This record gives sequence, structure tokens and C-alpha cells, in this order.
Amino acid sequence: MLMEMECGSLCNGNVAEGCEHCINGSKMVLFVTGECRWGCEYCPVSQEKKGKDVVYANEGRAYTDEDVIKEAESMDATGTGITGGDPLNRMDRTVRMIRLLKERFGPEHHIHLYTATIDPLKVAELEEAGLDEIRFHPPEAVWTRMDDTRLREIVETTGMDVGIEVPALPGREDSLNTLVEYADSIGVDFINLNELEFSESNWDMMADNGYEVRDEISSAVLGSEETARAVMESHPDINIHFCSSPFKDGVQLRRRLIRRAECMCTDYQAITEDGTLVRGFMYTQDTGAAAEALRDMDVEEDMFQILEGKIEVAPWILEEIAEDIPWKCYISEQYPTADALEVERTPLN
Repeated sequence: MLMEMECGSLCNGNVAEGCEHCINGSKMVLFVTGECRWGCEYCPVSQEKKGKDVVYANEGRAYTDEDVIKEAESMDATGTGITGGDPLNRMDRTVRMIRLLKERFGPEHHIHLYTATIDPLKVAELEEAGLDEIRFHPPEAVWTRMDDTRLREIVETTGMDVGIEVPALPGREDSLNTLVEYADSIGVDFINLNELEFSESNWDMMADNGYEVRDEISSAVLGSEETARAVMESHPDINIHFCSSPFKDGVQLRRRLIRRAECMCTDYQAITEDGTLVRGFMYTQDTGAAAEALRDMDVEEDMFQILEGKIEVAPWILEEIAEDIPWKCYISEQYPTADALEVERTPLN
């Protein structure tokens, strides 16, 4: 039965366990390499990552294993989604990351992985390392001839949950139906259809295929949702989840940001309902004198912190005292991410 979810997402049956962690905002996204040999025209990976052998934990570049662990700890992650590129391009690194996360957070830390490489030997190695769930995203050209792959062999021999995850390409309803029916016939556990999105790195596919943007405020492609809905309505008894573009931002990302903000927020910061951090800054090179001025105004020590070239002050306090102090004061709203991207800055004096 087709169930309407938040922000336009849809579901027949049950969502995969990895998706549950994502929906809850408790999944860390571990990008292990931008290298990939498949060349799918609809790949949305950003220019800074696409084709490059780099590692990111959520939004932050990870240079060491400890960087990965710190990011997972910063959001109290209950699971990790390993992605790329194609993680199987760097098997040694991917296996090491799986073992690292399991050793640090225990067997209950759920790990799922996305790949286009359908290789039983590599899948067995991943399972031995501790992977819980694997999602195959075969290139579009393979959707109607999946029996030429070794997916059936993998499903029959692995103890992991196995899924198919592909974009719902407008006008490809027939080939998607063929893919869904094949996956169900061999015992694949779930199928995820993602709303097709354009990005800086895949913009050419819009003109090449005659695609249009769904609306002015979305990166979703017109017709993708309708294609997914038609496929799901044709297969009401198969576990299929349609993940909409607004769902990724409005539910998954928002909840992850809130979770991370709650983990890192200090007594002198505040959290918005969207999961951004609100911080107050007083800019001065003479931080000693500024700190003494705050004390003279009865601002408690745990309500401010001296930083280089500025003092962070609880925003609700700074708003009250800004007009009475000689230094430039601002309220800054930032993402609780490694890059601390500033969303808005408001001057107070």
C-alpha cells in the first residue's frame, strides 16, 4: 500500500534500516573516494569531489581516521552511510573504515554502503569486515539486463540486507519496472527510487535529455516524482521507497543538523528549530580589556569565551549590552558543521 511520507516522499512496505538512521538524522555520511569508473550522466557529486580521491565525513574533509571518528562522535551517530564515487574503487580504505567504525562504536553501529560494482568477492570481503547493508545502483544501461550481472549470486550467498537504489529518471518507467520486477524475483530486500536532481556537475544531462526543473526553488527534475509514483503503484506489494528532494533537505539534513547542534552547543550558544547555531561575537584585538568589561557588566564567566581577535558572548546577553560597549558586535547564525558555514550575520551596534 502506497504511504505518503513527509515532504513528498512515498513508501510501499518498509524502509531499509539504513534509511531509518538517515530519517532520524543520526547517520553520518562518509564519502570515501570520488573515483568511479561508471560515468553515469545523472551523478550529482559535486565538482570538488567528483573524480578526486578525497575523503569527507559529512561536510568536512577527513585527512585521518581520527577525523572520521571525531565527526561521528560530534553527532552521536548511530549509523554511517558509505558513499562516493564508488567505494569499491578503494577497497582497502573502505574495509578499514568499516572496521574502524565497528571497533569504535560497537556492532550496533549500522553501516550501509552504495556501489555500482556487483562483485561477489568484494561483497564478501565487505561483509566479513562488518558491513550491514549494501545498496547497488547499476547504471541505467543495465536496468533491463540485470541477469547478466552477478546480483542473484550475491543475494543468495550474503547475510547482509541487499537493496537497489537508482534515480527515478523521467520517461524511464518501463525500464524501472523491469528492474524492480527482477530485483523482487531474486529476493532483493528493498528498492529505493531517488528523485532526480540537477547539480553543477551534471547540468549537461538536463539539456541532453530535455529535462526541466520542477520549480524555481528546487533542484528536482520535473517528472521524476511522477515516474516513481507510477512504478510504485504498479508494484504495491514490493518494498519501494521514493526519497524526494525536499525530504533530503527538510527532514534528513535538518534532523542531522539539529542532532549535531545539540551535541556541540555550549551554554553560551543557542539552537534554532532548523538546527543552526546562533552565536554572539564581539570583535577586538584587546580581548583582555573586553573580557574585563564584560565582567564589570556582571556577565558570568560561563557566558563568554575568549577567542583570537574576538570574544564569543551568549547572543541573548550581547543583544542587551551591545549599545553600551565600544566594540563591533554581531549575531551570527551558522551551520553546526565542520566548515561552520555562516547563514546570516546581524550587526548589533
